[in-house]
Amino acid sequence: MIDQRWVFHCETEPCEAAEGVVRRVLAYTKELMCVENTFAEGAIGSLHHHPHTQITYVVSGAFEFEIEGERKVVRAGDTMLKTDDVVHGCRCLEAGVLLDIFTPMREDFL
Repeated sequence: MIDQRWVFHCETEPCEAAEGVVRRVLAYTKELMCVENTFAEGAIGSLHHHPHTQITYVVSGAFEFEIEGERKVVRAGDTMLKTDDVVHGCRCLEAGVLLDIFTPMREDFL
């Protein structure tokens, strides 16, 4: 729910974002959104772009990310910045969790 002050993980609705990827929308306002993505090993976040600025924080696991044609392996504690309409995607090397912050919010996730 928009502008909800407290968002408890156990009360969020998981949804399948792609094969092997579970998305949970956490706290958000019209200007900002926090989203958790849990990846199984081998799962793919296909190349895409959107008109939102996105920061991704690697909570756990290992991922090969591609951002604007550049590929790097990232692990827990690493972050990536994806500005508006930048093409990006990933492949999960070791099962893990990504935390995405979007501005503005992703209405398509609701």
